[in-house]
Amino acid sequence: MHRGRVGRTPAEEILGEWGVRDVTPPSRDEREALDRDRELNPLVGAPLRRRLANFQAEPDRYLASLGGPLPYMQRLRRIEQETEEHLSRLAEAHAAHEGDPEGWRRLVAAWDFGEVNELIDRHNRYYPIEARLAMDPRSRDFVKLGGRPYRREPLDAAWVAERFPD
Repeated sequence: MHRGRVGRTPAEEILGEWGVRDVTPPSRDEREALDRDRELNPLVGAPLRRRLANFQAEPDRYLASLGGPLPYMQRLRRIEQETEEHLSRLAEAHAAHEGDPEGWRRLVAAWDFGEVNELIDRHNRYYPIEARLAMDPRSRDFVKLGGRPYRREPLDAAWVAERFPD
């Protein structure tokens, strides 16, 4: 199967549609070296002990996991739901004000985003603490999530204008 590339990746060189490739001289030498090391290794044939040294169940995390979604998760979900509700209602109002841009601007200026903006404000204040975000020493701010800041912008007339241009 042609994938638009000239060369194959190392994984494709080793494994392909035909299965495992024939033994090459370098891989044969590696196998022989491993076989020689098996004779010296006292762990050959013995079960390995489990290494859980890096895992520590913190009591607060464990207890929080028993209670369902954490407060910041619930708050983010409510922000998403309320934003979708505003978008739906704004889409209906935009369709109703077709051909009346001045009426649309007045409606948008008077639109009440108070409840969702309060949730956004609480999210911006408490999310870094509740989610235990690490600090970025360079920026002296909390780390970005997926390359984006954790802060959410409040909804306002400019937000509406971006989604419903005249």
